[in-house]
Parts: sequence; C-alpha cells; structure tokens
Amino acid sequence: MQYQPALWPSPQWYLKKFQPDAPVLYFAPDVLQATAKRFLKGFDGFVTYAVKANDDAAVLDNLISAGIQGFDVASPAEILKVRAAKQDAVLHYHNPVRSVDEIAMAVGHGISSWSVDCSRELEKLADVPRRDTEISVRLRLPVSGAAYDFGAKFGADPDQAVLLLRQARDMGFATSMTFHPGTQCADPQAWAVYIVEAADVARRAGVTLERLNVGGGFAAHRSGQAPDLEAIFDRISAETARAFGDAAPKLVCEPGRAMVAEAFTLGLRVKAVRGDGSIFLNDGAYGALTELRDIGLPDRVSVVRVDGRAASGAMTSRVVFGPTCDSLDRLPDPMPLPTDIAEGDYLLIRAMGAYTASISTQFNGYGAQDVVTVAAPWEQVTGI
Repeated sequence: MQYQPALWPSPQWYLKKFQPDAPVLYFAPDVLQATAKRFLKGFDGFVTYAVKANDDAAVLDNLISAGIQGFDVASPAEILKVRAAKQDAVLHYHNPVRSVDEIAMAVGHGISSWSVDCSRELEKLADVPRRDTEISVRLRLPVSGAAYDFGAKFGADPDQAVLLLRQARDMGFATSMTFHPGTQCADPQAWAVYIVEAADVARRAGVTLERLNVGGGFAAHRSGQAPDLEAIFDRISAETARAFGDAAPKLVCEPGRAMVAEAFTLGLRVKAVRGDGSIFLNDGAYGALTELRDIGLPDRVSVVRVDGRAASGAMTSRVVFGPTCDSLDRLPDPMPLPTDIAEGDYLLIRAMGAYTASISTQFNGYGAQDVVTVAAPWEQVTGI
C-alpha cells in the first residue's frame, strides 16, 4: 500500500504545468518503498530507520507500509512522530547524550535500546526498566572512507568501551554495541574494521553481545556509480561470523540517508545569471543546500527549461549563490552547468531526500520547500 498517492508522473510534468517559483521537493513513494525493501531483503538483521534524515509523516508512513518496524530516534520530538505513525514501533534512542527529563519522557514510550558512550550517561539510565531493554555501547575508531567522521563528537575508545560493557552488565542490562562508520561511506572495509574491534572489545570485557548495531553511514547515490549496498551487506555478515564465531550477535542497522535520499528530487529555479557567469538560485546554503558545504557537490544535476526540455549547452563551472542577502550563501565549489543556462530555468538535483528539509533554516524568509508527490523522481531525458 502506498501512502500519499502520486499526483504527477515526474518533476518535469509538474514544472511545465505550474512553473513554480519556490523550491519543490518531488517525492516518489514507490522509490522509497523499494529502497526499504532492498534493505530488508539484503541486510542480515533488523533494519531500523534513522528518523533525523527525514521525519516527514508521509516518509514514515511509507516506510512502515514497506515493512520497516524499527526507528532510530534522537529526541522526544522524534519519538512522538514515530509513535503517531506506528504505536507499537520499536524505538532505539541512540543519541548517547540525554537529559534526565528526556530520559523520563522516553521511558514512558518504551525504548528497547539506549546507546551510551561514557559512564555518566550510563548512570543516568539507572532507573530504566531492564526488561526487554538493552544498553548499546557506542564504539569509535579512526576509520577513513567517509565524507566526515562522527567520532569527534560521539563514541568510546576501545578501552573505555570495555569498562562500559562491564558496567552495563553489572547494572543488569542486556549488553550490545553500536558504531557509525561515518557519513556517505561506500567502502565495506570501514564496517569490517569496526566489527573486528567490537569483537575484541567484547572478549576483553568478558561479555557476550546480544546485538551489534552497525550504524548508518550507507552512502546514497550522489555522483558517479551507485554505491554497492549489497557488497556492504555481504561483508558485514561475513566479517561478523569470522570475528565473533559461535558468539556472533544479531545484527542491526540504522540507515537514514541511503534509505530516503533517492526518493526525492529537489527542484530549484534560477533567479539571475550574472555577466561573470555566476548564478543565483531560489534556495541555497541556508536552506535545501545546507549540507553541501560539508559533503561536497553532487553531479546528478540537470537544467530544465520551463517546457520540461533539458538544457543542451556545453558544461562550464559556475559560482552558485543562494537567495539570501548574506555573502556566505554560496556553494563551496563552482558547479558544472550548461553554458546556455538562463533566468527562469530549473535545476533538478537527484537523491535529495535526506536532510534537505530537516536542517533547512528560514533565514531571510527562504528555505521552505513544497513537497509534491510524483510517480518517479526523474524522467529519462537528455541530461537526467
């Protein structure tokens, strides 16, 4: 069953008819459900969705319809959104830093897994019910291969993780481990390194892990060839069996970006083309393109005329500005765009379902995006 039925065949159909002057996110529910089923089929364990990537109600409803039962939540607000979508959803509260009040609120909503990365955060959970509840110690390592590393903010070093596992066991909790290889990670080796170290930490602690959560980090298709998710799934399974042997824990993953990105295409409009070749768009670094400053430019970008045809000029690098009055509102690097790009044209950027809406600001009155449901988030025409 698809929630929020498609109203238009593609973004091109919509922009030809309405010529929107504001940013639009084109959402293809069928693509989202197909991605969810890919994870459910390929990953050898329990698949949860990291709500932070996109908490739109239609996204949650379609994931549930596709078979997703578990959700990685990071705040009381996300807990309430998931509970509104599915009352009996499995919740993993894997933001390892929580206030006492946040913990009390979450307990009332039945959290099955809590992550921790230091002794103080574990002590805060002393009154959490033990039944059907695990403590998942978050490990961090200096592993390369991601767009940026989460270890600078969260995670326990191996020696500290040993102590935390013992402390959690002594407090009467089921014990598990979790890690995050880093954003936009396409190399299976990153997961392998973490799995080997997690097995060593568990042995040193004298603890048998109930589960191993291999995190998110799965790369979305932003440029070049699509990431080989199945190769990562296979490596995770093989490495877990090899590293843990007969004591292999059950596996969990928590994709966010790779789950939702492909289901959305972002449509932006060219507001102006300057004599020096730079262009101004109707959204930018304070809105839908905020994350590009950290993970770089995508190349799945097409320029489309108001009649839906693709621009056909040779490519040239252009400085791209957003619409606000702040001079910092520009993309970090020039973007290759057609020489014949013109005011009023549209940029269609593929795989923009993750973080595009959730971290947009409303600075200067810009940053909001309309969401339009389509049968497919792109059309197979020249340049797309």
